[in-house]
Amino acid sequence: MTHINRRNFLAAGVAASVVALPGCASLPSLSLTEAVRRLLTLSSQNAFAELMQPNGFFDSQIARISVPERLGGTRVTNIATALLRSKPIQKRLLKQVNRAAEKGAELAAPIIADTIRGMSIADAAAIIKGGERAATDLLQSQLGTSLATQMLPGVSKGLNLFDNEIINLVLSQVSDINFADISGDVTDKVSDAIYRSIGAQEAKIRANPEATNDPLLIGVFGFT
Repeated sequence: MTHINRRNFLAAGVAASVVALPGCASLPSLSLTEAVRRLLTLSSQNAFAELMQPNGFFDSQIARISVPERLGGTRVTNIATALLRSKPIQKRLLKQVNRAAEKGAELAAPIIADTIRGMSIADAAAIIKGGERAATDLLQSQLGTSLATQMLPGVSKGLNLFDNEIINLVLSQVSDINFADISGDVTDKVSDAIYRSIGAQEAKIRANPEATNDPLLIGVFGFT
């Protein structure tokens, strides 16, 4: 008897149930809900695996955090702000805000994992048939601003790690810098970057569910 790979057999079984019915919406709602949760779980795991590498944000084309306007904005009023806007300082600041982003991501990962496990999914079929980041959009809408709020301490701690004496000296001479505002600005950017990264991973899975080796994801998203 020809040996049949168990994983492929399971995938074929799920796929058959999709083909046999008029659209994936005919699958049991529990299966569709589980598919959305698995999609989000895998997308977020893949995203955080990249972002939490050393220089994960800095090296990412979609998640790199820009230097806040307040740290070298458009107006140069004195020699301190002129120095703050110089290329060497801006490069150092860019590295620093992206290091701070990693601190925020460390706090965000378990929050997102818990949210996915407990999130309500009113219309899983619509999410499955939606756009390439429909599940990520649902996750973002359910978390609202709470993710940024809970990441703020980590980002603030990261921004306090300025370890360059020149930067510290310059910052001490710029009187109109509000570090609370800067922390909030960076945290909002980190939140947006995390959702962009999760959305990009979701799009990859939707485009090639077979790469996940997950029978349910293959069966559902392979036929949407």
